[in-house]
Amino acid sequence: MKSMMILGIDPGTNCGWALLKDGQRIASGRWDLSSRRHEGGGMRYLRARRNLLEICKSYKVDAVAYEEVRRHRSTDAAHVYGGIVAVITATCEEYEMPFKAIPVGTVKKVATGKGNAGKEMMRDAAEARWGIELTGGDDEADALFIALALYEDMKI
Repeated sequence: MKSMMILGIDPGTNCGWALLKDGQRIASGRWDLSSRRHEGGGMRYLRARRNLLEICKSYKVDAVAYEEVRRHRSTDAAHVYGGIVAVITATCEEYEMPFKAIPVGTVKKVATGKGNAGKEMMRDAAEARWGIELTGGDDEADALFIALALYEDMKI
């Protein structure tokens, strides 16, 4: 298998992102996509696209993975998630970059061996695996394991 740079994204207002090259962490963090005063409703999505393109171009990303969420806490959360996923998929289509949705349970299982792991378990697993202290909390941890899940899937 050739060397792969994978971007993992945990879509949401606090949007976790992580870059892995051959399963090793290159960079990770969290984008704040919350609505700001005096902004139109689409600005969070423009920021998401700008961040996505900046990383993809700077690091020559080979594939993008994002977390596939089937249930949301609220209608607003579902709308934000859908908008961010639309940005990810449309941008990947435009730049002919492969992408894949990774189910929540799969992400948790890759991280902890349990498909129902909590936020703290996910953070602890990420910090232990990559030897770092996360600044982006559970969103960053999720993004790391989303990228790792795609990497492991592509190795088969």
